[in-house]
Amino acid sequence: MISKSKIDKAISLSKEEKLKKTDDVSEKTTVREMRRYIEKLTSSKYGYTYDEISEMLKGLGINLSVGRIKYLVGKLKKSRQHNENIESTEENSILKNAATRNEPGVEVNNEK
Repeated sequence: MISKSKIDKAISLSKEEKLKKTDDVSEKTTVREMRRYIEKLTSSKYGYTYDEISEMLKGLGINLSVGRIKYLVGKLKKSRQHNENIESTEENSILKNAATRNEPGVEVNNEK
């Protein structure tokens, strides 16, 4: 048998542990963390090209081709939009269901 105090101590110790940090991350993670900055730099306001961004990253030791950067940024955008659409659809469904059950305080605006 294992005593309750040992289990509590083990849980306490595990809560104090931090995630192990690794020096290497995937290309997708790299672009995910930099996506907003990449989009900002390629906006008409800043005017950088993906080729310039790729060269800038190469200077920092991050070797991502123009095509790879565009692909990953596009994939992340689609994923974000898809998740936003799901959340919006779920919210609308919850409101409609609540209104059809005549729950007090729930109004549905059907105007478009």
